[in-house]
Amino acid sequence: MVAVPGIVSLAALGVLMAQGAMAASFAVSGSHFKVGSGRLSSSGLASYVDVDRSADGSRHPVSLLALKDVSLTDICQSTRIKTPIGTMVFRLTAGGEAGPVTADSLVIDGDDLTGDAQFGTAQIGRDASTLDAVPGVKGEPGHFGLQVKGVDVAGVKSRAWSAMGGNFKLKGMKISVGPGGKECF
Repeated sequence: MVAVPGIVSLAALGVLMAQGAMAASFAVSGSHFKVGSGRLSSSGLASYVDVDRSADGSRHPVSLLALKDVSLTDICQSTRIKTPIGTMVFRLTAGGEAGPVTADSLVIDGDDLTGDAQFGTAQIGRDASTLDAVPGVKGEPGHFGLQVKGVDVAGVKSRAWSAMGGNFKLKGMKISVGPGGKECF
């Protein structure tokens, strides 16, 4: 119940960002998290280098990765959090036997991503300010960008500082928090 308002807010922010009404940036917590999936498919991908800023002013270089019409076979998101009663692991899972996880748009600010990818038409080295594969996602003029029409990635493992999505559908969602919990990978 505690997470529901946060998820609803995240979805609303994702819709505003996808419609171009809001930039895909906010102060990050200062803690990265892990996201994994067996398979991710998207009709479009846009990416450029950016910098996330923590509330304390710390800066984190990231690859902003925007995906359009996303489908994931399953999803696991986890992070270790220091609390007054010890280190806890927050873990969110969804999909799998319950059905795919979907989103109209998904923006991940990460500094590490691995998996086996297959791209459709790719444009690498495109000016980040001219990206159009994912509506509302553009970088600064003169900066390096890439975009792809159609992408499929198996064995997704990512370390991210923030994520934002529009119209997320998390079938079979489960959230757990506890000491000694298992991270996604």
